[in-house]
Amino acid sequence: MFGLADLFSLIISAFIILPVVIFIRELGYLIVSEIFGVKNPRLTIGTGPRVFKFGIFDVRKYYHLYSWFSFDSLKRDSNFAYICVYAAPILTNLVVALTLNALLANGYLQEYATFWDRFIFYAFYYVLFDVVPMKTFNGMPNNGLVVYEMIRYGKRTDYNQDSFIPSTTEVEQQYEEEMERIEELRDQQKEKTDSTVEEKEIEQQKEQEKEELKEQEEQEKREVKQQEKGE
Repeated sequence: MFGLADLFSLIISAFIILPVVIFIRELGYLIVSEIFGVKNPRLTIGTGPRVFKFGIFDVRKYYHLYSWFSFDSLKRDSNFAYICVYAAPILTNLVVALTLNALLANGYLQEYATFWDRFIFYAFYYVLFDVVPMKTFNGMPNNGLVVYEMIRYGKRTDYNQDSFIPSTTEVEQQYEEEMERIEELRDQQKEKTDSTVEEKEIEQQKEQEKEELKEQEEQEKREVKQQEKGE
């Protein structure tokens, strides 16, 4: 039965373990691409509006959802370089998972064994879906398929024109355009809200004027009646 302890474990997995495993995976791209002289690298942590950008790290509001690596080019551009870059996230998570597993097997980290068992599970999970050649959403190949095709054919053979690893310059441009669009929508919403508030104020003012006019008419009627009684 799913209980409170399971809920706590789920929260830890979603907000701590998964983000760290994904970050380590993307860090693999960065480490290996640096060897081949990467230009304009960036490691984006999360999605949504930017919280801050420090050097190559771009931290977004929803950190736990997604992390990804981007770069513009490699100085030492070759098929071997790209094979190494695409294989990097597989090897990085594999090394981390095997190291932690060895430590647990030799009696280390026992105090938080459940946490590390779960960490190893998710690390191997990403290794599995990275290493087995397959196509993902929109027909995009995964790392394993890219490495296989680069080794066998010397290039990607899928028909998808999108870059497997996005360009940092294009990503930044898209982000700025998206933020401008969101800002425009906010301004439109604000103008609409201000217009609605103004209409309500005008309507309230009209109602108030009607009430005052009605009260004035009733006052005049009362005065006329009093005058008639006095006569």
